[in-house]
Amino acid sequence: MTNKNNLKQILVAYFTMEVGIESDIPTYAGGLGILAGDTLRSFADLNVPVIGVSLLYWKGSFRQSIADGKQIEEEVRWSPKEYMNLLPQKVTVMIEDRKVVVRAWEYRIKGLQREVPVLFLDTDLPGNSSYDRTLTHYLYGNDTHYRLCQEIVLGIGGMRMLEAIHVEPLYYHMNEGHSALLTLELLSKSKRDVEFTWDAEHVYNNETVRGKCVFTTHTPVEAGHDRFGYEMVSQLLTDAVVPLHVIQEYGGKNDLNMTTLALNLSKYINGVAKKHGEVSKQMFPGYDIESITNGIHSAFWTSPTLRVLYDKYIPGWVADPFSLRYALGIPDNQLWTAHLQAKQALIQEVNKRTRSQFKEDAFTIGYARRFTGYKRPDLVFHDVGRLKAIAEKVGDIQLIFAGKAHPKDQYGKELIQKVIATGKELNGRVRVVFLENYTIDLAKLVVAGCDVWLNNPQRPHEASGTSGMKAAVNGVPQISTLDGWWLEGHIEGITGWAIGPHPGDSGFEHDSNPGDEAQDLYEKLEHEIVPRYYHDSRRWITIMKYAIAINGSFFNTHRMVQQYVTHSYFS
Repeated sequence: MTNKNNLKQILVAYFTMEVGIESDIPTYAGGLGILAGDTLRSFADLNVPVIGVSLLYWKGSFRQSIADGKQIEEEVRWSPKEYMNLLPQKVTVMIEDRKVVVRAWEYRIKGLQREVPVLFLDTDLPGNSSYDRTLTHYLYGNDTHYRLCQEIVLGIGGMRMLEAIHVEPLYYHMNEGHSALLTLELLSKSKRDVEFTWDAEHVYNNETVRGKCVFTTHTPVEAGHDRFGYEMVSQLLTDAVVPLHVIQEYGGKNDLNMTTLALNLSKYINGVAKKHGEVSKQMFPGYDIESITNGIHSAFWTSPTLRVLYDKYIPGWVADPFSLRYALGIPDNQLWTAHLQAKQALIQEVNKRTRSQFKEDAFTIGYARRFTGYKRPDLVFHDVGRLKAIAEKVGDIQLIFAGKAHPKDQYGKELIQKVIATGKELNGRVRVVFLENYTIDLAKLVVAGCDVWLNNPQRPHEASGTSGMKAAVNGVPQISTLDGWWLEGHIEGITGWAIGPHPGDSGFEHDSNPGDEAQDLYEKLEHEIVPRYYHDSRRWITIMKYAIAINGSFFNTHRMVQQYVTHSYFS
């Protein structure tokens, strides 16, 4: 390991099941990993001494291809040695009474002020059983047995790897509950020398552990929190960490809930948007859960053409994205030209990939996210006849979709088929394209090149969402249901538009009505958004500026990291 930064002075070890760094490094599946990568970039820019800990996935999640409208999952092939350095240290963890040897690959994120090392743990090495070698092959394996084994490697193996390289952080930040077993390793090290049986219940110093741990929960749906039966836990977690009754005390009596374990052993807990913080308090009553709204790394997600413009009119914005509020002073014609250049790059890529006939001067809507039920990518097709009529009346509309469905999410796969089939049904009256294999590089093109970003999750299932933030920093306004971060970033007709009821409306606290929300979307498209794009360029460019100045300047990981430092690490 290089010594560019003193690892003995590491403030935080940031544990995350996935982390998105580059398109060609398949250690991420979606928003959680992309957020982790952006967070680590901001740590590096802001000179916060952090080390990242994750798993190395030799075969990643999957590479997506589309055949006859259906998602095909293909194995990813890549070579870690092309991007990372293999460290000499090795540690062991016990899984099912087997010694599993763990090594680490180091990637260094170069920021404005420091390099942040990220350790990718790997069990695919000689000496391990054939099964154990696969534990770092697939991101989010197909069964709970495999998942618990992975989380043992991440939480316990990660802690031991830090010790092996002589890193002892002041704090441990769990990005979601996957790494919560690290708290058991900390508990085992907090064990007091107790000679009297009357003090047996105080053997483990839980307050010391709590003082070191920070937990960010991302999931507003109960089913999204990892749970493992104690029969499986007893079978697999055979390392001499802490006794089962201690695990039950902090992780739940009936089964091991990784979120509960993290909640009980963390000094600071936060949701990832104000609304999500409220939802999390309802899900886990009795816990003090704060909120720090997610962000994106501004410089990483800004298109090359916008970067040139920001460098000219807002010098220093890369180090200080708050200064993007001065985007209001950028000349209209120059902002519009920069956007058209980003749009041209996207449309050329679309036509190259799909042999479509997308137009650079046509109003273009972007939707690129994980395909799953609650995100409702098909809402815009609720009334295909109405959508056609709007395009015929007001002007050309074209839609660009991208995103993967989880291999086990059959409904998500069916949504991909529906989007593609509906595009064919529209027969060019509204041009529709689905871009396969959504990656970081493709995301950069789409968020910058569309004219409007569409995002319509079913309330209140969006914890935060960050795709619209990436669009905003590129001057692309969003139209979305009021959930997640959009509750904080939305100003109607200024930074974008809302779909459906607003807070305070009679229907806001009830389940979303897709029919009503689709009609509201069509009304906004027909009477406000598309006409303004085609016939009121001055007003449209003003909205673009507000998207940058209000949302782009605030919803970034620089602000988020600064809040973590002041609110959670040093609270």
